[in-house]
Formats: sequence, structure tokens, C-alpha cells
Amino acid sequence: MNSEGSADSGSDSPDETNGTPDGDGTPAPADGDRNERPRKKQRSFWKELPILIGIALVLALLIKTFLVQAFSIPSDSMQNTLQEGDRVLVDKLTPWFGSEPERGEVVVFHDPDGWLDGEPTLEPNAVQRVLGWIGLMPSAEEKDLIKRVIGVAGDTVECNGTGPLKVNGKALNEPYVYPGNTPCTVDDTGGQFKVKVPEGKIWVMGDHRQNSLDSRYHQNDSNKGMVPVDQVVGRAIVVAWPPTRWSTLPVPDTFDQNLSAAAPGALGLAGAVPLVLWRRRRLLATASPRVSGTGTAG
Repeated sequence: MNSEGSADSGSDSPDETNGTPDGDGTPAPADGDRNERPRKKQRSFWKELPILIGIALVLALLIKTFLVQAFSIPSDSMQNTLQEGDRVLVDKLTPWFGSEPERGEVVVFHDPDGWLDGEPTLEPNAVQRVLGWIGLMPSAEEKDLIKRVIGVAGDTVECNGTGPLKVNGKALNEPYVYPGNTPCTVDDTGGQFKVKVPEGKIWVMGDHRQNSLDSRYHQNDSNKGMVPVDQVVGRAIVVAWPPTRWSTLPVPDTFDQNLSAAAPGALGLAGAVPLVLWRRRRLLATASPRVSGTGTAG
């Protein structure tokens, strides 16, 4: 009996915490309960879905505005580099850092002065409008073109006969030109030309030379066929769709040669240096005193 009584009194000892009242009269928590914290009620998937969609839309808009945008190729003017129906991704980030188009790049630009007047436009449905607005599909409302940059500010670009096309007097080897086309087109509507590209402009041409209404055929507009640099959306960097057409769009090797236009002042200086040296040599030869072999230094 004593052992049972002591056992009972031991279980009721104030040192134990299993249900024994604390000083304030409230039951003390058990050891296992002390480590447990109140759990927040998890939201259902359907409640979180609108938030996820909203975040995705904001990210898509930011990417379209500042990073990359998809564009659809509407014609054959850039064959075989690009085919009608291709989807290309355009780098819109580098122009934000002051980068300007360079020779050989394939660029997308806004219609500079009615180049697309008279071209049919497709009416997109509601889904296409939304996807185009957020950048997941090309926008049907934007009138943009895609061509290759041939000349930049200060360049002289010219075509005589069937070619080759020349930049600052240097011929371009153009393997990207559509098979069967000549680099230059013999016609009286713009195919034969010699132009100098002014500051802030570029001269563009399609790779399908006989099927491209590019800078050559808009020399009577307000920009004389040039495209203002501030109208360039960005550089096309990759063919993203269809998967069978996936490829990058690098600058062709022909543009690696030194195509820069020499400044007239630099040419004048280069020609004047030999003349000045020759004249100085003559003056020194005539002005030097003759020294006798029997003379002595005084």
C-alpha cells in the first residue's frame, strides 16, 4: 500500500509537466506540444492561380519591353536566311545601352516612311491580340520590317551592273544572297545607286535581292531610303520557330574586313607626309656647307 501510495504521489509531483497546473492555474503544455507552432492555413491552388498568372503577365511585359520580343516573318524578302512564317527573337536590350546597328546584322525596324503602304494586314482575333500585347506572339498592329544592315553612318554604298555590292569601294562576298539572284539589280527604279549614309541612319537591303523593296526603292522618301537608327527595334538573333528551322543569325564573315571609310583629312595627311620628308631632305642637302679635306676646325 505504501509503495502504491508513493507511486501515486510521485505522479502528482509539481516537478512533472504532464497536465500539472502552473502558478497561474493553467495546465502546463506537454513536452511534445511545446515544439509545435500554429500552422498557417495553406491557400488552395485555385486561389493562387490568379496571382501566378498576374506575375507571369508582368514578367512577360517586362521581357517584351526591355529584353526580347518575338516577330513573325511576313514575306520572302530575306530568303534564304529567313522564310515566310519564321518566328525570330529580337534583342531589345543592347540598344538601351547605346549600341547602334552594325554592318551585316539582321534588324527589325518600324516602317520609316510608308514602306508598307498598300500591304494587306491581317485582323487578329482576341487571343492573338492578348498574346501579341504581352509579347508571346508577334503584334499584328505593329508595322515593322526586317532587313540586313549594309551601310552605317559615313559609309558609301554602291551598285553597278549586277554587282558586286560595294561598301566604301570594297566588294562584299555575299553567300547569303538568294540563289540565282545577283548582288545588284539592273533596273531604273533604284537598283543602280551610289549613296552616302548620313549620321543617325542606316542603309538596309534584303537577302532576296530581286524580291525586296528595301532602301534602294525608297530613295524618294523623306529619309532618301535610309532608316533612322531610332526606328530600329533591335537585332534579330535567332530563328526560334519552327523547331526544324532553329538557327542563330550571326554577322557574315564578309563584314569582318576593314570596311571603314577613311576620313578625307587622314588621306590628305597620309599623302602629305612623304612629300614633306622629301622636301626637307632636299633643303638639308642644299643648305649644308661643303667641308674640305684639308680644313681644320677653328
